[in-house]
Amino acid sequence: MRIRGRIGDWPVDLTVELDAEEWSRLGSVAIDTVLPAVGTRAQPAAKNDPLWEAALSLVQREGRIEGPRLLEELEGLAGNIGAAKQLIVRLRHNPQIRVEKAEETQLFVWLGAGDAPAPETT
Repeated sequence: MRIRGRIGDWPVDLTVELDAEEWSRLGSVAIDTVLPAVGTRAQPAAKNDPLWEAALSLVQREGRIEGPRLLEELEGLAGNIGAAKQLIVRLRHNPQIRVEKAEETQLFVWLGAGDAPAPETT
């Protein structure tokens, strides 16, 4: 197997050679690990994911929330910054939420399922 590409500015050209037994072990590990195939989308999270439901509920309850504050709240819910960032990415791609740019931050705005955007208030 040959892997070519770049890591930052560094070119990568890697050749991996495995014998039949090593390929067999690698195949059984990959099957047990349940990784999505390259080029396919990961399956959506289960509907009973309490952390995801809490993240959605937070945006819904607030109506509009700035990105830095949302990240801080999600970090408190998730227990670490990595999980909070993963939730932010999922929220950005959720059809119930619109992300707006406001000065130097992003606003996460709850639209709801098929709801029209709330009118701007001044």
